[in-house]
Amino acid sequence: MSKNKANTMGKTILITGSTDGIGKLTAIKLAKEGHTVFVHGRNKEKLNHVISEIKETSGNQNIDGFVADFSDIKAVKQMSEDVKAKIAKLDILINNAGIFKTSATSKFKGFDIRFVVNYLASYVLTNGILPVLQNGNHSRIVNLSSAAQSHVSDATLAGESIHDASEAYAQSKLALTMWSFAFAETNPDIITIAVNPGSLLNTKMANDAYGQHWSPAEKGVSILYDLAMSTDHENDSGKYFNNDKGVFGNAHPDAYDDKKISQLITATKSILNHE
Repeated sequence: MSKNKANTMGKTILITGSTDGIGKLTAIKLAKEGHTVFVHGRNKEKLNHVISEIKETSGNQNIDGFVADFSDIKAVKQMSEDVKAKIAKLDILINNAGIFKTSATSKFKGFDIRFVVNYLASYVLTNGILPVLQNGNHSRIVNLSSAAQSHVSDATLAGESIHDASEAYAQSKLALTMWSFAFAETNPDIITIAVNPGSLLNTKMANDAYGQHWSPAEKGVSILYDLAMSTDHENDSGKYFNNDKGVFGNAHPDAYDDKKISQLITATKSILNHE
């Protein structure tokens, strides 16, 4: 870790899915350092409560937020417009919002909710606010992947439902990782890193899914902070950090297959253009 090499200059930061879990804890850590932090959640009342809590905990009043249901792509597009209207420049975007086991369904053309929330929403938001990121100072994007990664099937890209939550989740996380690598290549001025923050951290998602955890949530917070802030990672764009091992490592083989990445991006654009 590079705790002594953090860039402590005031940053403007947006963390999605940050009303609980490691997203919220990371927001608090950054707020305590005096950065301007924008949080995000799907429930307005909960979001406002978290904003107030972070202000009180950190003593930092430069905290604000955005409401959007990431299972609804129209809501994500509206959030992109809201971000551009409110923020002139964004230095750090942490695409943390994610979902695993749930009884909910997506509000986007019948696509699996994990594919929509964990991948498509991050894709839409990031590209939607790209001008704001380009205005940032040495901008960075940290995309939350997972140790669970599985080949993105034609059925998933066709919008067919997957009955196995674990498989749907793993496909969504590989899609996010593949796009992360492609984005890094096409946007060389923005440091873009995918990360498995740690398997079975003590978060609501892990406890809802498995009823147990292996590691404290702070393990995930530490790596998100490090990848977002440390000067050590200025040459690590387009890489995948595996926090189970504490090192940069290899993602699923598909993430290094240019043809499969191209097919994914083409399919993604088609899915979104036909909305």
